[in-house]
Amino acid sequence: MPSNIYDLDLDKNQANHQPLTPLSFLRRTAEVFPQHPAVVHGDKSFTYHEFYARCRALASALHKRGLGRGDTVAILAPNVPAMLEAHYGVPMAGAVLNTINYRLDAPAIAFILDHGEAKALIVDKEFSGLAKAALAQCKVKPLVIDIDDPEYTGPGEAIGEVEYEAFIAKGDRNFSWAPPGDEWDAISLNYTSGTTGNPKGVVFHHRGAYLLSMGNVVTASMQKHPVYLWTLPMFHCNGWCFTWSLSVAAGTHICLRRTEAALIYAAIAKHNVTHMCGAPVVMGMLINAKAEERKSFSHRIEFFTAAAPPPASVIGAMTASGFSVTHLYGLTETYGPSVICDWQKEWDALDAEAQAATKSRQGVRYQVLEDLAVMDPETMQPVPNDGESMGEVMFRGNVIMKGYLKNPKATKESFEGGWYHSGDLGVRHPDGYIQLRDRSKDIIISGGENISSIEVEDTLYKHPGILEAAVVARADEKWGETPCAFITRKNGHENLTEADVIAYCRDNLAHYKCPRHVVFTELPKTSTGKVQKFKLREMTKQVG
Repeated sequence: MPSNIYDLDLDKNQANHQPLTPLSFLRRTAEVFPQHPAVVHGDKSFTYHEFYARCRALASALHKRGLGRGDTVAILAPNVPAMLEAHYGVPMAGAVLNTINYRLDAPAIAFILDHGEAKALIVDKEFSGLAKAALAQCKVKPLVIDIDDPEYTGPGEAIGEVEYEAFIAKGDRNFSWAPPGDEWDAISLNYTSGTTGNPKGVVFHHRGAYLLSMGNVVTASMQKHPVYLWTLPMFHCNGWCFTWSLSVAAGTHICLRRTEAALIYAAIAKHNVTHMCGAPVVMGMLINAKAEERKSFSHRIEFFTAAAPPPASVIGAMTASGFSVTHLYGLTETYGPSVICDWQKEWDALDAEAQAATKSRQGVRYQVLEDLAVMDPETMQPVPNDGESMGEVMFRGNVIMKGYLKNPKATKESFEGGWYHSGDLGVRHPDGYIQLRDRSKDIIISGGENISSIEVEDTLYKHPGILEAAVVARADEKWGETPCAFITRKNGHENLTEADVIAYCRDNLAHYKCPRHVVFTELPKTSTGKVQKFKLREMTKQVG
């Protein structure tokens, strides 16, 4: 007998239980708004009917090549239509999408391909040389598919078995795809820098992607038919899930191969862009654009930024240029941003400096995130909401990753006590808004890219003239943060210069990871010999 009248003693069935997946958003919009523009790229555009058909054709073509549930399909490409189509077509085939950061070097990409056991690799012609070098170093032998984008006219070669358009032409545009058998199934794999050089593979599930996509629509105040300009790389947490969010609101994706001020302003003016996301470097491009690069527009654009909080001067300049800036916060493990500095009406009365300082706080949880806390990681008790007591920022809810691929130890540690431990240190203000104060993982976020300080330090220690090295973040108006290296020279290497060190790093690291500034000094340490990085962070204020 049921314990109460609402325990109907019935099993779930197809009528009342369907796995949540963001793929359903595209199917619905293609049915309701088939002729509405879905994707625009240069002179080419696709309606939702065409976009859906192309995604199904990709799924069908992958299926015909034997790819299905649990198989990884990697893609190395900028913000082009094929990248968008992969976000739907790959999981429609039951496979898992792995978007790779094209700013990485060949050894890092080779590691990702091997670790994720890629069965296919879709490569834009611009990155064929990088992909070719990575494939030569990895053990897996994926099916390689070339993207020959007409908008790209630079150097590159065909390295694959087939070109993308020819590949999807062999697929069925009416392919009958099925939703995942379980909404907990993996939909994508994203690699994030950890405290060591090798990145960790963060596994997203369909349920989380569905919910965060919906959360973005609410957070971004997207009304029906928004126009979204792609300045945020889609390889970042699947474009913070906006790749799927636009299908919720039947919006239009405006693709850009390159993020440049003139191209951004031209796209805004031509397509009446309503929303965009980007790192501080994008804001710098916009507010520092030359007069001839700018285009006038009369409407206000919602601009969402994450990573390091933008300086007050940048927020003020963006506002004056027609952009309304909202600060977000999250990690790859939380599907991108899941915390927002939600604006309160009474803050309108604050002066510009105070408004910018308030906007720089990380804020409160998305509607689709169940819990956000600042806690003592030892006692697992919340710190006081006094804006001073520091603790670790922790998350709990359905928009938290499934776990780290092939890394149960790291997964268990990150979920200790029933919360996801971000590794970020912060405070909670009396109004409940959180604010970061430090990063215990020593990750530097530069232009939206995660840089492991330990990886850079390991490279520096291999230099024959360097005795000791420590790397910390230095605030940068353009990039948000950049790596700053503090170095003690070995005896006999007193002539080692800043230029020498930077050149060495550029030969041994992806360029965005290289220090922008080098300071030669004795490193401050504790009595036990540990480098006091908080002192180095203070010292960066005097650098440059």
